[in-house]
Amino acid sequence: MIELDVKDRKILYQLDLDARQSLTQIGKKVNLPKNVVQYRIKRLEDEGVIKKYYTVIDTFRLGYISFRMYYSFQYTKDELQHEIIDFFVKNTDTYWIASTEGRYNLVVIVWVKDPCRFYMLWQASLRRYRDYFQDKDFSFYFQLFHFRNSFLLPTYDPQDRTKYEVIGCGQTIPVDELDIALLRTIASQARLPMTTIAQEVNSTIPTVNSRLTKLKKSGIIQGFRTEFDLSKLGYKQFKVDIEFKDYSKIDAVTGYLRENPHLYYITKTAGHADLEPTFRVQELNEMHEIMDDLNRKFPGAFKNYHYFHITKMHKLEYMPMA
Repeated sequence: MIELDVKDRKILYQLDLDARQSLTQIGKKVNLPKNVVQYRIKRLEDEGVIKKYYTVIDTFRLGYISFRMYYSFQYTKDELQHEIIDFFVKNTDTYWIASTEGRYNLVVIVWVKDPCRFYMLWQASLRRYRDYFQDKDFSFYFQLFHFRNSFLLPTYDPQDRTKYEVIGCGQTIPVDELDIALLRTIASQARLPMTTIAQEVNSTIPTVNSRLTKLKKSGIIQGFRTEFDLSKLGYKQFKVDIEFKDYSKIDAVTGYLRENPHLYYITKTAGHADLEPTFRVQELNEMHEIMDDLNRKFPGAFKNYHYFHITKMHKLEYMPMA
């Protein structure tokens, strides 16, 4: 764990708020000179606190749909688990793969334009490794709310928490090859200078600037965030799968959770669970406190819930590559 002062935390917060902010803009907001901001960001990058800057892309607007696959292992040793993970990592339809502790050992998320591609991967995983899966499940998710990392700040406004909203029920927006090249270039390099982006996509700075503006206006680009190494901040990430007994309470529960400074995002899903919030907390007991508070606030609303700790990321692609 690395000790950070208030200025460091405010810089991290601003970078996550908009990773493409200039050093001058960040400096004005945290009350530091540009050169000091630059030094601190470089130090946070060198120490591994900042892992990368990424673009939040609404892939639903590009015609993709998303499925999550959950697996718990049995009769497996490390070598076989690595083989199973590698099987998913090499698949071009997968974009988020993580090992977890709790109800499941592995979570795999795919982006596909045709549900048959998801089913083909699901079948292939079972044909190869069914004997090693104690349990398996999947869900389709259609709405994702991103939230600010308010836990970084000494104080925050509970009414000012929602950052982005990705919805899977809208119209597909047409894009061309330049748009796709641009999205793939900045997907995991959100702070790239305009000159570098233009060179990467073989275009001009005015054209790139115009296309970025258009992609943001259309909602394909939702914003620019920063990925942290939570362990170096002394935090852990927990995902909760909630199944409702009284489904009519789902919007009220979502609204209540929005004000929690540790809420990172919420996914509304069909199949595996009804609601899937993800929290960034320091200890497991904080998760217990959050869920106990939720049960007191909404008695009788929940049928059951499970949560698990994300221990290691194996793949994270911010733009579909298939």
